[in-house]
Amino acid sequence: MTGHISVRESIRWLPDEASEPTSTIVLTSPGRLFVDLRIYKSESGIIESDAVLPLSRLEWAIAGTSVDSSETGGIDPVDQHWRGKWIHWIDSRTEDCTDVADEGDMFPLPPDGARVLEKGRMVNSATGLETDYEEIWGSEEISKEVEPKSCCLVLQLDQTGESGKKRQGRIVRLGQYVQGFVRAGEELVVERWKWEGEWERVVKIGEGIEIPTDFVTGFGHEAQVDDEVRVGQDIWKVVEKS
Repeated sequence: MTGHISVRESIRWLPDEASEPTSTIVLTSPGRLFVDLRIYKSESGIIESDAVLPLSRLEWAIAGTSVDSSETGGIDPVDQHWRGKWIHWIDSRTEDCTDVADEGDMFPLPPDGARVLEKGRMVNSATGLETDYEEIWGSEEISKEVEPKSCCLVLQLDQTGESGKKRQGRIVRLGQYVQGFVRAGEELVVERWKWEGEWERVVKIGEGIEIPTDFVTGFGHEAQVDDEVRVGQDIWKVVEKS
């Protein structure tokens, strides 16, 4: 598998109409490690990149591993479908991710299957009720124009802090995007960066835990698997590079 940049176009909680109240991007590495950030848009429909946003703007943040079942259907991409499963390792909605996973049935859309309809059932954060949903997902091509050159890099934090709280985090750089998510007890920090001729931070929520974005964007091309990066009391480890 190659890495994949997934951008959600809409979500529909049945029987309501489809909408997209968030900026939702999922970065998935070739090794199936992902960071999924879902940020509520402002009333103007934008994300203010120059500010640290309040936690209320975070709809959901997840880091985990994706698994696809075998495909069924014909040779043509739009005739195929499969079941996707996303196993949560860190989740902004719960401290204990044991046995937490999402599953959905994936249906490629005409004309070429580049966009996908996902159908499933999960908790609607607006109502707190389990509800059938439909999501439309598109994808962005992975840019090769990013400097310094490096297609994919994944770092993880997995340790216990001085207070005894578990500290877990993951940061994924894939093409023109970087997304990071850290959780220490109730403390959450998420960041999204994008290459626009230079690296620019486009989302930051939470403070108090530093994510090694400077290393990932500036020196990631020099990193090797099992390298360690110390950020304050935290030691991040390179777990994947391609």
